[in-house]
Amino acid sequence: MGRFHRHADGTVHEHGDHSAYATGPERVTVLERIFGENDVAAEANRAAFDAHGIRCINVMSSPGAGKTAVLAHTLRYLQQRGVRTGVVEGDIETSLDADRLAGLGAQVSLLNTGAGFGGECHLDAPMVARAVSALDLDTLDLVIVENVGNLVCPAEFDVGAHDSVMVYAITEGEDKPLKYPVMFRAVGVVLVNKMDLLPHLDFDLDLFLRNLARVNPAARVHQVSARTGAGLDDWHAWLVRDRVADGG
Repeated sequence: MGRFHRHADGTVHEHGDHSAYATGPERVTVLERIFGENDVAAEANRAAFDAHGIRCINVMSSPGAGKTAVLAHTLRYLQQRGVRTGVVEGDIETSLDADRLAGLGAQVSLLNTGAGFGGECHLDAPMVARAVSALDLDTLDLVIVENVGNLVCPAEFDVGAHDSVMVYAITEGEDKPLKYPVMFRAVGVVLVNKMDLLPHLDFDLDLFLRNLARVNPAARVHQVSARTGAGLDDWHAWLVRDRVADGG
């Protein structure tokens, strides 16, 4: 059986199993119900966050783009600012990333999609609900979902977050917004990471930014380096903007 994906126009498609086309309408109906049920669960997640005054951020990227390194910097900043943070750490296997975030002042709930979820390449709303149940929402201001590393699937499932963010590494090339537009369109913020490597790469930053603007002209862009910490101040300011506005 292939993977199921919902595209930006709402249509459902299955990749990796051409036999699916033989059952067309019936199968599409089933898949649409799956996505519909996910959306209901996502709204329930969002309602739970709202009821506790929590902002939830869904962070996505390809594997190795630097999500966890960015989040480690971010958790240190949030700890210093007194922002009470929970993290839903999604990975197919291992606790490696969750272990990297331990001891940085956040509650961390690990969710391995290979354990009882069939090795899914994304987090969905019911998975996030299960992980969030391990967090003490009464004591949190912010929940960050670190999604499974993948440039396609995570962008197609609403997990109940208020904002979606993408970490993109310049080592991935300039063409990714055009090749994987669904994720780039799904986010409000793009953290362009590994900028410390720019002098050493044959990478055209202006071309990447033009390609990004073609698919998501409204995206807020932060050029950062998780290795050096450069550029992260603006990202942190955006992340806590509501607390600043409220005097927190």
